[in-house]
Amino acid sequence: MSKGPANGRRVAPSGVVLLFGTERELVEGDNRGMAKTQAMNGLITVAEVLQAEDARYDAQMGDDFEALEQLLGKDLVYFHSSTVQDTKDSFIESLRSGKVVYNEMERSNTKVRVFGNVAIITGKAVFEVTVKRRDKALNLLFHSVWVKRDNGPQFVSWQATQLPE
Repeated sequence: MSKGPANGRRVAPSGVVLLFGTERELVEGDNRGMAKTQAMNGLITVAEVLQAEDARYDAQMGDDFEALEQLLGKDLVYFHSSTVQDTKDSFIESLRSGKVVYNEMERSNTKVRVFGNVAIITGKAVFEVTVKRRDKALNLLFHSVWVKRDNGPQFVSWQATQLPE
């Protein structure tokens, strides 16, 4: 990343501009000068993030779309082990439509790293899912990223890799 002028701008090689504000806000923008601010709210704890992750698993398996609306950040980036990428809206729609059904979700070998108001969960997971009416057992390595915001922890990123059988 190259450092820009003394105004706190940094330009990533991809052309995305990150503008650093106070410790209570994250400002993101692009090279056209558009920016948005999202309020941050204090430190996140290991207990908070694991409770939020459990709530997300329960909401996904129980089709609790109201809970998902609260738990998922509007800036969610979700990479499935199949390489399909979802946003918050497309992820919820895939569940609502029945295209994807999470039947069982279990994680193990979990490690949580906390960086202020950001927590990263890594581990293994076994998911039993139905995708387009076909049952699948997924043995995964994953990372899950949570940010503590004014309305509580929000899920903002998922990356999963399927382990060989």
